[in-house]
Amino acid sequence: MSERPRLSEQDGVGDPDGFQRLWTPHRMAYIKGEGKPSGPAADQGCPFCRIPQLPDEDGLVVARGERAFAVLNLYPYNGGHLMVCPYRHVAGYPDLTLEETAEVAALTKQAMAALRVASGAEAFNIGMNQGGAAGAGIAAHLHQHVVPRWGGDTNFMPVVGHTKVLPQLLRDTRAMLAAAWPAHA
Repeated sequence: MSERPRLSEQDGVGDPDGFQRLWTPHRMAYIKGEGKPSGPAADQGCPFCRIPQLPDEDGLVVARGERAFAVLNLYPYNGGHLMVCPYRHVAGYPDLTLEETAEVAALTKQAMAALRVASGAEAFNIGMNQGGAAGAGIAAHLHQHVVPRWGGDTNFMPVVGHTKVLPQLLRDTRAMLAAAWPAHA
């Protein structure tokens, strides 16, 4: 029996062993901070200011309101993980107008309804990380996370492999959620 060729570190994969590996190279952009704003101002590369200017499919926008929109998270915790963002570049929840606050709340409720219809979500984690010290990846533009959950959705992969397995492409998830979004906006 011939020995398998050994791969070097220069090949980018290390020496082969008995483990099957799940590679998630797309996450390196998140780790390196690619696409993050260069500063706190809206004109300093804020993705939440740029996304509404794109076609919905390109920006992964699921639904739009007058003052806020729902967009899929590029680095989701679970399939269907989305965020509700005001159009206005504002960092703090207390800085939202009453109308913006109401629409963020309404879009969050609609997101939950759409996720229940589209994917049978059983429960949700909903929240905002306010400020970098609280874990906000993009602290300068407020965004509320809506993470669908199912019984048993946490398996060995996050514990052992430090990764989540998502069974669907983001574009397909966006199309599914947009189709299931409640008509009463």
